[in-house]
Amino acid sequence: MSSLKTGLNALLTPEESVLVLIDHQPFQFANLNSHEPTMIVNNVVGLAKTAKAFGVPVILTTVVAARGGKIIKGIQDVFPNNEVIDRTFINTWQDEKVVTAGKATKRKKLVLASLWTEMCVAMPAIQAQGEGFEVYVVTDASGGVSPEAHDMAVRRMVQAGIVPISSASGFHRVLATKPVSSETSKAERWSRWRPWFYLGLVAHSVFWLSERA
Repeated sequence: MSSLKTGLNALLTPEESVLVLIDHQPFQFANLNSHEPTMIVNNVVGLAKTAKAFGVPVILTTVVAARGGKIIKGIQDVFPNNEVIDRTFINTWQDEKVVTAGKATKRKKLVLASLWTEMCVAMPAIQAQGEGFEVYVVTDASGGVSPEAHDMAVRRMVQAGIVPISSASGFHRVLATKPVSSETSKAERWSRWRPWFYLGLVAHSVFWLSERA
């Protein structure tokens, strides 16, 4: 039996998706205890680069940047010309500018990553899901104040119908569903997109290992 969560239409495609990166700021990282911070940086920057490579619209947002700091440099470097929407609402989906930007893309698959999972991911994810969006949360580009807080937030979102994915599985879904002409073989399709895939993985693996050295 098919549903919104199964079948080909459940897979992420660049043409249907919009990525929202929420509150990857120094203050948030300082209180991140569910994951190693360098792993989150690695994954979210890789996610940003993949979105840019495939032409996925990206919305960047911070909360009270004057106190919490600007969005991390790795994301700024990928999108130097993108406006970063600074909010006062903790719930991103209560901010009119963010919601307007999301709706303006006319895309219904909302991909979220944020610090922290239990607040800044869960709140907008559950609200947007209830307003008709198909919401996906990149759990390894998000994190909470404790492992339990992160895990409980993910479980709560799953109960609301939200789909958890990892940064790597997100890459795979995009690659698997990228449209090609009928005369293009699977091998040719993989050959076309393979450099972007491996470039992201290799570059960020090197970064991660260098941080641990």
